[in-house]
Amino acid sequence: MSDIVLHNYYRSSTSYRVRIALEMKGLTYDYVPHHLRHGEHLEPAYLAVNPQGLVPALIWSDGTLLTQSLAIIEFLDETRPEPPLLPKDALGRARVRMLAQMIACDIHPVNNLRVLTSLRTLFGAGDEDVVNWFRHWVNEGFQPLEKILASSPETGKFCHGDTPGLADICLAAQVTNNARFGVDMTPYPVIERIHAACMALPAFEKAAPENQIDAE
Repeated sequence: MSDIVLHNYYRSSTSYRVRIALEMKGLTYDYVPHHLRHGEHLEPAYLAVNPQGLVPALIWSDGTLLTQSLAIIEFLDETRPEPPLLPKDALGRARVRMLAQMIACDIHPVNNLRVLTSLRTLFGAGDEDVVNWFRHWVNEGFQPLEKILASSPETGKFCHGDTPGLADICLAAQVTNNARFGVDMTPYPVIERIHAACMALPAFEKAAPENQIDAE
């Protein structure tokens, strides 16, 4: 038993982000799965933990509830500073947050499970419509992201320099999720290169969806 508890779902990209950060920080935690497609995140027992009914939710060692993956990751970085997930300089931190938010704020919110489900239930979208919706918004976000990464001297082996950080965590989780929807990554060679570098690291691999206890 650990004094840190992570409520999550193996295929949730936001949960994947937090798992990567926990692994990078070398923190042990109890893994509590909630099957989103079965509606387990909406059961009273979980809503008593997280009234928002979303994953991930982290219960810290003192019992404090933390939600929202970027907030959780920055908390981990502030309280467990090694290895750092943000640069030391203010401009570098702003750039990394910018890259992370291009994914976390502009791509993920319109492509998460509850949005895709609503497309079906409220608007009668079929499977092909949902896949096309997902691909469209990924491409809308990845086209400028690729240009920024390709043109910036700050880009190295990873999104910012040669060590992985917050932006790489978001990028890796999104690219992994893209594969389920058959997103063509050919137009994004820099993103693909960074993703490959991330997945060569033990923390990213151990946290990957297919390696979780609830993987199907």
